[in-house]
Amino acid sequence: MAATSPISSARDWKAFLLRHEMLLLYVLIAEWLFFYFAGTTTNRRGVVVGFGTLDRQFDILRHSCEIGLLALALTPVIITAGIDLSVGSLLGLCAILFGKFWKDAGLPIPVAAGLTLALGALAGGLNATLITGLRLPPLIVTLGTYSLFRGLAEAITHGSITYTDFPEGFLFVGQERWLGLPTQAWIFFAVALAVWLLVHRTTFGRAFRTIGLAPEGARYAGLPVGRRLALVYVLAGFIAAIAAIIYTARLGQAKADAGTGYELFAITAVVLGGTSIFGGTGSVHGTLLGVAAIAVLKNGLACLPVVMRMNAAEEMSGLLTGALLLLALAGSVLPKMLASLRARRQASPSSPPSPSTTP
Repeated sequence: MAATSPISSARDWKAFLLRHEMLLLYVLIAEWLFFYFAGTTTNRRGVVVGFGTLDRQFDILRHSCEIGLLALALTPVIITAGIDLSVGSLLGLCAILFGKFWKDAGLPIPVAAGLTLALGALAGGLNATLITGLRLPPLIVTLGTYSLFRGLAEAITHGSITYTDFPEGFLFVGQERWLGLPTQAWIFFAVALAVWLLVHRTTFGRAFRTIGLAPEGARYAGLPVGRRLALVYVLAGFIAAIAAIIYTARLGQAKADAGTGYELFAITAVVLGGTSIFGGTGSVHGTLLGVAAIAVLKNGLACLPVVMRMNAAEEMSGLLTGALLLLALAGSVLPKMLASLRARRQASPSSPPSPSTTP
């Protein structure tokens, strides 16, 4: 067996260290260090407060679970060159349905949660039917269900009903710690592991990239493209329902505007993590790094003294998240544009040589 040459090994390490996920990891570390030094202070009693405290790190983990779950749900969708704009609205609808099942119907919390998960998958199935059955564009379909799900949540609550007074055992999931970490973090890790195994370690999930790159070619190759696409949208609905239950447990209330704007943060995390918006490439671990980068940004801004004095943490977070999304999109498009221009230049015929004159 031939030994690997040192030059080849060095090139492999260089390629690994310059991968998109590694570059994002460097950015995440630099971002965390910046907020640690700029957003950590000591109060008059000599107690360290701000970004560098352990409680703040737990808060980052706790508050990023719902957006992280939606980002995990969107990763297979975007890898298949699709999009789902309805996940934030579906989170709000599922939160309302969960509260209604428990409080109005008098169902036990486990039964209410099970019904909510089933309805979340059913809502994802609606997207799947319209996209795979009627061959409608995912952007148009999920834009429609984005309004449909939010409108249903508003109609059920008449825009004013909020479900509260959940039992302590349920609130433990969103507000307490288990084995040293926020309880919902363990649920998030379990879902992340399941999605990672599906996308990266199963033939079923590896087909997502083929579908994203060339759906017609995948059909000719014998892949059941419709069933694969249907799965990713049903899975997105199911995970959105999980996020709704965790959201309700964290806040202790279910309301119609839950999850508003979460789809923007989730899509940003997925694209920032290296998943191409055009499909065909992407990774779950890249998405997790994208979620971490956005969570640190949102929570770090709230600890900066200048932002605290302006009371503009939410506005700054939305502004910078939008800028990150544009940069990530530009970063995924520019290499293809440059490669296309380079190929055109190489393919263009060179000017013919001037004819030589004979005496």
